Amino acid sequence: MYNNKPTKETQNEWRNNPNYWIWGFFYFNPKDIRLFPPKRIKELGWTINFAHPNSVVMFIFIIAIILIIR
Repeated sequence: MYNNKPTKETQNEWRNNPNYWIWGFFYFNPKDIRLFPPKRIKELGWTINFAHPNSVVMFIFIIAIILIIR
């Protein structure tokens, strides 16, 4: 795992590498320390890195907020 923030080139390589995307939708990269990396198309916002230890908690929190607002 990286101790320092990865370079922009590394971040772009990770985002564009299909091996880090499950079904092309779920981002799973244990090398990436970010919880919310940008989506494959940056203009669409961010996604959750499901390899991050706090990802499941954050995913459940987001779903709960959506259901409460609904």
